[in-house]
Amino acid sequence: MCRRVCVDGLLLLALGLSLFALGPLLQPGYFWGAHDARHHVYFLFEWDRSVQEGILWPRWSPDFCFGYGYPFFNIYGPLATMVGEAFHLLGADYVTAVKMVFALAILAGACTMYGFARRLWGPRAGFLASVAYTYAPYHILDVYVRAALPETLSLAFLPLVLWGFYEAVARPRLGAVLWAGAAYAGLMLTSNAIALMFTPVLALYLAALVLHRALRDQPPRAWSRESALPLAGNLLHVGGPPLLGLLVGLGLSAIFWLPAAAEFRYVRTDQWYAGRYDYRDDFVYPFQLLGPYWGFGTSVAGPDDEVSFQMGAVPAVLGTVALAAGARQRRRGFGHALFFAAVAAGSAFLMTWASAPLWEALSPVRFAQFPWRYQTLLAPALSLLAGSLLAPPEPANALAQREPGLAAALFLGLLVLLGSYPYLQAQVVDEPKEGPVSLAALMRFQQWSDEMTGATIWTKEIPRWSPMADLHVAGQPVTTLVDYAAIPPGGVLGVHSLEMSSIHEKVWVYAADDRQEVIFYRFYYPGWHAYILDEHTEEVLTEVPIHTVGPEGRMAVRVPQGRHILLLRFEDTPVRRAGKALSAATVLAVLLLGAARLLLRRGGAR
Repeated sequence: MCRRVCVDGLLLLALGLSLFALGPLLQPGYFWGAHDARHHVYFLFEWDRSVQEGILWPRWSPDFCFGYGYPFFNIYGPLATMVGEAFHLLGADYVTAVKMVFALAILAGACTMYGFARRLWGPRAGFLASVAYTYAPYHILDVYVRAALPETLSLAFLPLVLWGFYEAVARPRLGAVLWAGAAYAGLMLTSNAIALMFTPVLALYLAALVLHRALRDQPPRAWSRESALPLAGNLLHVGGPPLLGLLVGLGLSAIFWLPAAAEFRYVRTDQWYAGRYDYRDDFVYPFQLLGPYWGFGTSVAGPDDEVSFQMGAVPAVLGTVALAAGARQRRRGFGHALFFAAVAAGSAFLMTWASAPLWEALSPVRFAQFPWRYQTLLAPALSLLAGSLLAPPEPANALAQREPGLAAALFLGLLVLLGSYPYLQAQVVDEPKEGPVSLAALMRFQQWSDEMTGATIWTKEIPRWSPMADLHVAGQPVTTLVDYAAIPPGGVLGVHSLEMSSIHEKVWVYAADDRQEVIFYRFYYPGWHAYILDEHTEEVLTEVPIHTVGPEGRMAVRVPQGRHILLLRFEDTPVRRAGKALSAATVLAVLLLGAARLLLRRGGAR
C-alpha cells in the first residue's frame, strides 16, 4: 500500500511541476502572433459551424479560401478540434477552448510519459522522464511559439502508444490489445503526419520486443534444425497481440485515414509541400541542437533561424550520462535505453543537411514536411533516455548498487525545469489585428496572411478575394453561392435561391433550352453531386454531372430545359462510407469483446 501511495505521489508531483508550463496559458488574452495560433481557433470555428448544422463529422470547411470552401477535415486529423468543440459546447469561447486543449495536452503528456517510463524503470525514472518531457524545449516551442495544437496533443499520445504496445508484448491480454489499438487510433486521428513519422519507430520497437521475448523463451544455444518451426510459431504467438492491436487502431481510425489517403491527391499538394513549405530550406545545423537561442520568429534558409530547434542541454547531458552509466553498470531495461538513444540519434540526423539524400530518395521521410519536425520523435526519445538514468539495478546486481533515491529524482527534475524555465513565455495580446473571432475576421486573416486558402486540383488560380468575403466583412449573411452575374441576358435562364447550408444549396431554375448552366462560387471536390428535382414534389428526377469553369475551378451544372429545382449537395464518397463502416464494425467488435471479457471474469469469480 505504501509503495502505491509513493508511486502516485510522484505522479502528482510530476503533474504539480508541470503546472509551471501552463503559466502563459493562464494569462488573459492569447498568443495571437504564434505561428498557427489563429489557424486552430478558426479550425474550431469552422468545425463548430458545421456541428451547429447537425453535421457530426464535418469534412468540408465552407469558409476556407474566402468562402469557396475546402475539404480540410477530410485530410487533416480532427481530434484536437473535436476536443476543443467539447469545451466550446460546455460554455468556453473559441479562444479559451483552444487554450484548454493545450493545457490538457501538456498534463496528459506528463501522465503518459510518467506511466510508460515507470513501467520500464520504476517511479523515479518515470518522474524524471515526465518532467524532461514536459519541459523539452520543442514541447514548449510547439505550444507557445508554433501554437501547433494537434502536434502538441500527439505528443501526449506517443508514450501512450509505446506503453500500450509494450504491454501487448510483455503481458498479452485483451485489455492490452484494445489499449494499444485505441492509443494508436487516437494518434492517427490527432495528426496523420506524426502518426506516419512515428509508425516506423513503433514497428522497430515492436520487432525488438517480439524478438527479445521469442529469444528469451527459446535462446539461440538451444536452436537446432527441429527448433526452426517452433521458433517461427513462437514469433507469431508473441507478435500476434501487438499486430492485432495495430489492426484495431487502424480500424477505429479508418473513418479518417482511409478517405484522407485516397482523396488527398485531389487537393493542391503544392500548397502543403512547395514554396515556403519546401523542406530544403528547413534543415537544422548541428550547433542549433544545443544552442541556447530562443525566439518567436520562423525558420529560414541557412543557420540564422529566428526560432529555436534545440533539444535541451540538460536532457542531452542526462541522456549521455544514462548511456554511460548503463553501459558500465547492469541496470534494468538498458536495452530500452539503447533503443531510444538510437531513435534520438536518428531523429537528430534526419533534421540535418547530412540526411538530404534520404529526403530526396525516400518519400516516407518527407511526411514530416519540415526536417526540424523530427524533434517530435527526438523529444520523447531523449526524455525516456534521461529518465533511464534513475533505472534500478538488475536483480543480480542489486547488492553491488543502490537504487537511485528520491532526492536524486527531485534534484534532477528541478534541474530540468530550471533549464527550460526561461522559455516559458508567450507573446500574449488581447485581440488580433483582424478583430474578434468572426467570419469577417476570418476573411481579413486569409487576405493578409495568405493562410487557410487551400484549393483543389481543379483550381488553377487561387482567389485573392470573393463576393462572399465582401458580404462577411460588411456583416451581411451569405444566402446563396450562385453566380448571378454569370446568368445570360434575354431570359433564357432564370434562377432563384431557395435554401443553403455549408454543404448544400437548393435553387429553382428555368432553362429555355438544354445549353444553360448554373455556376456556383464553390470549389469542386469528390463528394459534390447535383440533382434535378421535381418543381412541385421535390422528388429526385435525375443526377446531372458537375463540371468546372474558370481558373478558380468553380462548379457549374448544366440544367435541362424547363422548370426544375436544382440541388447541389456534398455527400460521402464510397471510400468515406467504407471508412465509416470499418470504424463502426471495429467499435462493435471492441464492445462485444469487452462485454465477453467482463462476462467471463464474472463467471470465473463465481
